[in-house]
Amino acid sequence: MSDSMLVDEPPVRTKGRGFAGNDDSRTSRDSRRDDANGVIPERSIEGWIIIVRGVHQEADEESLTERFAEYGTIKNLHLNLDRRTGFVKGYALIEYETLKEAQSAIDDANGSKFYDQTLQVDFAFTKPDEDTRGSRRTGDRRGRDRSLSPSR
Repeated sequence: MSDSMLVDEPPVRTKGRGFAGNDDSRTSRDSRRDDANGVIPERSIEGWIIIVRGVHQEADEESLTERFAEYGTIKNLHLNLDRRTGFVKGYALIEYETLKEAQSAIDDANGSKFYDQTLQVDFAFTKPDEDTRGSRRTGDRRGRDRSLSPSR
């Protein structure tokens, strides 16, 4: 035997997103699957982010926090304001620590009224399910295959 075969190599450590050991705490891919839309919600770096559309222009962070705190602990709430008018642009991003909290907020608040406007609530980041990925087209609008680099 040669000396190179006797050297013990350290085990390969995998870190980051997408590895089985680092998947979201206590949830499997199948439990996160949304069969109605064919998408899987994606976890952000620190939690699960939902987007709330249809937010009234006079709503504020405090009223949104009170409205969505009943579903779980809010880690972060971002409410974009129009620079010119100072009013809310109509959407908010809310981050929960667990998938269960985010899912309950989506299930309960979607279609509900807030300041006399109907809210549309969904996950902010999703990716297509593996089953539906194969049916997507790889070409562009003109039917050309975009898998190869253009020749110039």
